[in-house]
Amino acid sequence: MNQINADLHCHSVISDGTLQPEALAARAKANGVELWALTDHDELDGQQRARDAALNCGLDYLTGTEISVTFAGITVHIVGLGFDPENAALVNGLATTRSGRDIRAQDMSDELAKVGIKGAFDGALKYVSNPQLISRTHFARYIVETGKCADTNEVFRHYLAEGKPGFVPHNWASLGDAVRWIKDAGGVAVIAHPGRYRFTPTEEYALFSEFVGHGGRGVEVITGSHGQSDFHKYADMALEFGLLASRGSDFHSPGESRADLGSLPDLPGSLTPVWAELQVRIQRAA
Repeated sequence: MNQINADLHCHSVISDGTLQPEALAARAKANGVELWALTDHDELDGQQRARDAALNCGLDYLTGTEISVTFAGITVHIVGLGFDPENAALVNGLATTRSGRDIRAQDMSDELAKVGIKGAFDGALKYVSNPQLISRTHFARYIVETGKCADTNEVFRHYLAEGKPGFVPHNWASLGDAVRWIKDAGGVAVIAHPGRYRFTPTEEYALFSEFVGHGGRGVEVITGSHGQSDFHKYADMALEFGLLASRGSDFHSPGESRADLGSLPDLPGSLTPVWAELQVRIQRAA
């Protein structure tokens, strides 16, 4: 079961990806993915399209989303898998989480203007399908367009990461709320790409401990932003905390992402994959 080519983390134009849900399903299938989830940020609008496209091309599907959370002053992402996308508490919780993005985006634009990047808000909007979900990635694409950086990774390093000129903090959902919304909708909550967060060892241990305390069940071990050392570290942490292991590319765009859909190594055999607990939630292709 660990060798199933599952990709349970990616984004469409509904949030900050560049491909439609249907194109992502086709790309996943072409790349050998057997079980797929679309996990747009704080949004469920693409779920029906993703599910229909997946089943139509012979690809098993799990519902998904990626919820923005503030923990110890740092933005953390919690992936939800296998939930009821019509659950009222989850739908309302995500709507509340989305509501602060517009003000934050205006503030980011103001900060970028101070370092010579004018019109960033309007520029970022050109890359946005849903203005409620304007994000740093959309600003990054605009800054690449201006010629100030060669690619979006360079933009984040120089302008949009914490401590850089265009970074604006935001208080997202609480960890407990995000996990509860997912659980109450029948899904499994997963810590996304833990290797990306700049926590001290003590803070990271606190994150995992609180997450488990709230009923969180999984952690991404194999993901596009993890290297070999991260694979080993978070496999060990999954075992230490009794967590299910997840796997997902975090694919956004053919020209930007570190890993393509379906391109990741298998989960270590010592781990229990998250899809083992979600068998009854998987929507099977005929």
